[in-house]
Parts: sequence; structure tokens; C-alpha cells
Amino acid sequence: MKLTFSSDACADLGGLRRPRYKVVMNRIPARLAATLIFLATTILGGLTASAQEAGSETPLPQEPPSLRFELATGSLPPLAERLPQTPRADLPTREDWREGRYGGSLRLLSRSGRDARDLVLLGYARLVVWDESFELEPDILQSVAVEDGRIFTLTLRAGHRWSDGASFTSDDFRFWWEDVANNETLSPRGLPPEMLAGGKPPRFEVLDEVTLRFTWETANPLFLPALAGTAPLFIYRPRHYLQQFHAAYVDEKVLNEQAEAMGLQSWSELFRRRDRLFRFDNPEMPTLQPWVNTVAPPAERFVAKRNPYFHRVDGQGRQLPYIDEVVLTPTQPRLMATKAAAGEGDLIARGLSFSDAPVLKAAEERGEITLRLWPIGRGAQLALYPNLNVVSPGWRSALRDVRFRRALSLATDRDELNQVLYQGTALPGANTLLPSSPLYAEAARQAWAGYDPDQANALLDDMGMLWRDKDGIRHLPDGRRADLIIETADTDPAEVDALEVITEQWRKIGIAVLVRSQGRQAARQRVRSGATTMSIFYGLTNGLATATMSPAELAPTSDRQNNWPLWGLHFESNGAAGEAPDSPEAQELLALYRAWTSGPDEAAKAKIWQRMLQIHADQVFTIGLLGAVRQPVVANVDLRNLPEEAVYLYDPGAYFGRYRPDTFWFAKRLR
Repeated sequence: MKLTFSSDACADLGGLRRPRYKVVMNRIPARLAATLIFLATTILGGLTASAQEAGSETPLPQEPPSLRFELATGSLPPLAERLPQTPRADLPTREDWREGRYGGSLRLLSRSGRDARDLVLLGYARLVVWDESFELEPDILQSVAVEDGRIFTLTLRAGHRWSDGASFTSDDFRFWWEDVANNETLSPRGLPPEMLAGGKPPRFEVLDEVTLRFTWETANPLFLPALAGTAPLFIYRPRHYLQQFHAAYVDEKVLNEQAEAMGLQSWSELFRRRDRLFRFDNPEMPTLQPWVNTVAPPAERFVAKRNPYFHRVDGQGRQLPYIDEVVLTPTQPRLMATKAAAGEGDLIARGLSFSDAPVLKAAEERGEITLRLWPIGRGAQLALYPNLNVVSPGWRSALRDVRFRRALSLATDRDELNQVLYQGTALPGANTLLPSSPLYAEAARQAWAGYDPDQANALLDDMGMLWRDKDGIRHLPDGRRADLIIETADTDPAEVDALEVITEQWRKIGIAVLVRSQGRQAARQRVRSGATTMSIFYGLTNGLATATMSPAELAPTSDRQNNWPLWGLHFESNGAAGEAPDSPEAQELLALYRAWTSGPDEAAKAKIWQRMLQIHADQVFTIGLLGAVRQPVVANVDLRNLPEEAVYLYDPGAYFGRYRPDTFWFAKRLR
């Protein structure tokens, strides 16, 4: 089977021809010509803005007014020479979406100041992207042809350029493949997992300047989703820039001297420091994102200017983005809600929680902001993770007994949690997919999720946990008191409140809950070492999954999974580390995941998903609490094309990314 998909061609680019003023400039002094063009574009920009507010039919400028000086002085070529031959021209189809106007500065607040990766999330320029319907479509690529699920022919947009004007071609992919991915010094762990199918790498071919091909022996369904990821698999690099830091192109001794001057150990460290596409912290490195970071860390704020070579256009052939620049300001988490309510940002969601909604609603009523409450797309906003690899033999035995896990789930009154935490607005149930997913099963959400302390007590009795001490606390089958420590990494403000409620609920069935809080990194280390008995964390990353999306989260495939880190490590290391799963159900989940990765058709993939979800529902490998929790989204009152109703999800879709922030614009106040 051969599958081909491509982006819509730009219907009419007749208006993008080189302006005639270039001829005039040859007849008059350059400085005077530049001045005349500057004045003309300034006047045109002003007339256009006024005309748009008044609803006039005055033609809109093809060139972003913010580039008028560069165009006038000749430091930038005209639009026709900056765009690919076939720009990406498809646009959102939402009823409330409108073509906009140029200008303005979008202010973002960031919870950390280490780098500028939030700008890469916002821009969401990828080789392929997830659209608003969770379908993959080409973005940077013009088209993708897939044969038998294992042969991927990628076609670039002819004439596409990096942000510095250098050509973006298949040679940039060759550089990554030969000089980065397959360089043992730069990539000692080998190829990324998504580049392996059946444990084997692909054959890479450059067919011409804009066409390349990856061919695997077996199907590789992970490849395209990885390219569209929020933190994507970057299989290209700007060769013209990075080769100056690579020992294959520059004398290694010279590079090592440069590295030493920066306090680095070797040329490879120097290269990696320069080569951080996702961190976005090297202003000298060209990009394909809509905005180009201009500030290196550490910084009080990052400023990203429009990419004059960006590959997308609107319906009139005008180059996107509409907004001129994005300013990202690191902010302490405790101040996020206050700053958002004060209107100190134009688009804020990360760092806000449902508990901030009242103060934000008050600010909206004062006319200072607009507030949206989008459902979060995780399978559960919070879930409890019994660590089946815990070191303690007594607890390991108890947690691996499905009766114990079911009892804890049945002893959880999710309706009470919903009222206490979210005023009844969330969706109670297990940690599974949400109703909007085509794979959703109501039975999976309800399995062992109803409040039934009598049944919970019966299950614990059946385990032999009959004896209770004077405090009413049961003892495990090995005799120790059932003091269950639940660890939190403080990733969500509701974690501690949820555990306070659960402490009282579980005490009714004779389980004493103790809470331990620490930082996220320390929490992960304790889970991986087996020191953690149970933890609370976010549920399934993607509660809106389709059959073509990976079900890796449902099987022990990673040491970052809190419920079976050693089993996950065993899978990741190909058996070199960790522990092989000895649970029949976990073994079946792994077998199902491997079957999914073998590349069956979509119907077979859907059946695999459904079986994996059934196993999780029955075995309660995680104890989901509540899903579809509302995420506050604060926006400037003049920001347009931000959806009124949408799902808030990190991956797939990069939060706002799949809603096309390059088409956001300001209706009135321009900064």
C-alpha cells in the first residue's frame, strides 16, 4: 500500500512578484530610494490598519510592515524570493477564524528561565504536524509518500530557506544522518528509538535536492508521529552553520581550543552547545520556526523576531506570522496567576491551575483579560501509581496483588474529590482515554472506579489483611502495619489537597496514608531506585489518542513510568538492565505493543489499543482520579484567532501549537 499526503498548494501567488521599485532604484540615488520606499510602506501600513478596522476593501500589504527598512535597504529580498515555490497555504477552518493584520508583540510568561523552548512549542513548525482533528499533515515538508508502512519518501518545498536566508535542502538531512546521528562521538547511544524498526536502522537516500527517503525492513509507525512531536525528532540540521563546529570539517585541534576557551571539554561538547534546536537558546543558529530567538541565556527575557523566510502564507498570499515578535519572560510560579490577572501577558496557561480561576474571572469582569477554561486532554489530571518494582518485599507483594489495587480504587470517593478540588466540573473515573477519543470505552473509565468501601474491605479481607491495630489500621500479609507512603513531586497544586482527602477515605478501609513531598528530579530518582512505594502524578499523557498513535504508555516501555520503572528499563535497554516483567498481564501488554509497532492496518491497531485498555481497566495498574479538568487560558482582550473552545494538551499538539499561533493577531492595540 502506498499513502501520499501533501499540503495545499498556494492558489494564487501572482501578487508576490518582485516590486517594480527595484527598477526605479537603479535610476535614482539609493539613499533617496530607500527613504521613499520607507515612507510609502509606512503610509500603506497605516492606511491598511485603519481600513481593516473600518471594514474597507483597501488591499492589504503583501509585505510585513516591520520589514520595510530591510526591504528598502536591500538587506532582505522581496517576498517572492523569500518564500518557497509552494508555500504552505492551508488555514484553520474554525468558524471564528479570520484573516488578520500584521503587527504587535505577544508577551508570554514562562515558569523557567533555562532556555526558550516555549517559543518552539508556540511556533510548532515541524516536518509534519498534528492538525486540530488530530490528523497528520505536512508542514515544513511539501509531501510525504508512505509505502507498506516502511518506505518514507519526504519531499521538501523547493526554494525553502533557513531564517538567515540559506537554502534548506536534503543536504541538511544528510548532514544530520552522517555527521550527527551516526557519529559515535556526538551520538554514543546510537540512533533515536524512533529511527529503529525491529531493532534495525533504515537505509537513507538523498534522491535530489528536495527529495529524500528512509527505508526500513519492517514497518515503522513511530516515525511520522515523532516528527510531529511537541519535542520532535529533528532529523535535519543547518549544515552551513553547524559544520564550523564539527571535526569532520574543521581541524579538531582548533575546535578543542575553542571549546577549552568556553570551559568545555572537547569539540563534541562545543558542537552540542551550538546544536540545540529544541532548547532554542543559540541566537546564532538558523531556524525554521515562525519567530527567531535573539537572546542567549541567562536572560531576564527572550525576544523572538519574525522569521522573514517563514514558509506559511494566508489566503491572500501574505507571509505569516501576523505578529511581529514574541517576548518570553521567566516568572516565578507563585506570581504567575497574579501577573496573568494584571494583564502582564497576552497568552498564558502554563503555571495556572483551576484554583486560580476565581481571581482570573474577576480580572475578566474588569475587562483586563479574557478567560477560557479548556479541558485538559490527559487521561487523568492526577493518578496514583503503585510501584510494582518497589524494593520492600512486603509492599511489592501487596501492590502486585490486583485485589489490593482494586480495593484502593474502590475506596476512593471521586465525587468528593471532584467537589473539593474542582467544584464538580471534572470527569471522575479511571486513568484511561477521554470520551472525545475514537477509542473511548465507558466501561474502562468506570472499571473499579465507583465508590464502594464495603467491596474494598472485602477484597482486603480476602487477601488475609484481617487484623487491625488499635488505630484501626490493617497489617500487610507479612505482618507490617499498612502505612502507605505516597510521594509527590508537587507538579500540580491539587496533589496535596487530593492526598488529604484520600487519606481520610482510605483510613476507613484500614490503610494509613503518609505523604512525602520533594522536587521532581528527586522524586523520579526515588521511583527508579525502587525506594518509592506509591506516587501521585499526571495520568495518561494523551487521553484523546487515535489508533495510529503509539500505545507505549500502556506497556512497560520506559524507566520514566512510575508504576514499573525497572520493567520499562529492561525494555529500553534491550534486556541489559532493569528487570524482565514477571506479570502475565504486563507481558501481554508488551506483546501487544510490539504487535502494534509491527505496522498492522488501522483496524488491527485499534483492536490492539482496545485490548490494552481492557487490561489496564481490569488490572488497575494506575488509579485514576479525575479527568477533563479545566485549564485556565488567559489572553489579551484584543488577541484574535485563539479558539474559544479547545483541548489543552502537551503532546500531541504542543499546547497552542496545533491551533496555529502564526495566525494569531491583535485587533486594536499594537505594541
